[in-house]
Amino acid sequence: MNSVIDIKDVSWRRDNQTIIDHVNWRVNPGEHWAVLGLNGSGKTTLLNMINGYIWPTEGQVSVLGHRFGEVDLRVLRKSIGWVSSSLQERIHANERTQHVVISGKHASIGLYDKPTEEDYEQAAMWMKQLGCAHLIDRVYQGCSQGEKQKILIARALMASPKLLVLDEACNGLDFISREALLKSIRELAAAPEAPHMLFVTHHIEEIVPNFTHTILIRRGTVFAQGRTNEVLSSAVLSDFFETPVEVNWNHNRAWLSAAISE
Repeated sequence: MNSVIDIKDVSWRRDNQTIIDHVNWRVNPGEHWAVLGLNGSGKTTLLNMINGYIWPTEGQVSVLGHRFGEVDLRVLRKSIGWVSSSLQERIHANERTQHVVISGKHASIGLYDKPTEEDYEQAAMWMKQLGCAHLIDRVYQGCSQGEKQKILIARALMASPKLLVLDEACNGLDFISREALLKSIRELAAAPEAPHMLFVTHHIEEIVPNFTHTILIRRGTVFAQGRTNEVLSSAVLSDFFETPVEVNWNHNRAWLSAAISE
């Protein structure tokens, strides 16, 4: 596999409106990327394209070494895990946590086949790795927002994806829950057999050091991309947000604040 994602001069239009405009982006093997953009910037459209749910109006897309038009996208999606807070709304409220995790093996909402002992063992293993093994046999709806997100990540990992997309995974979390989830994500990304990961956010402080590369999306175009420590600078982000901001680095993470003139 020469590239994890290779997007070449891609545009996508709907109702005579350009949503994605001539995007070029390459993710190489071994890289974890953060995708940063404000609401309405085109991030979700780009993710839908990577997952094969929409087709580019122009340009070429390859994911996991497979070029669109030469691969069955239904098969390709089995190698991609996508975790979004919107998925929480689709999970049955009274489902047991381990059953939610096991359902990821079949990419289904709910279980329709009796799980095997191996399924239970694998679910317990992922829940332990993500620090939520204590939630086994608990009702999903009774878990906190952060705990639900960990369960959904474990669910995505049940299918052994080669690419894992975390779409605003920290949305709605308080500071303590956010940091606990980011710690689990950091440990997962550092594991030798970890899938390639995309971390989608509009808060730079959520970008942990494992995400060594960052792409900035604004109004459907690539504003900047490259090494995270170079992209997340005061100068670049002031231009990106079109307002003066200051970036301070602490424990290899960038923290953003408004630049206040004296």
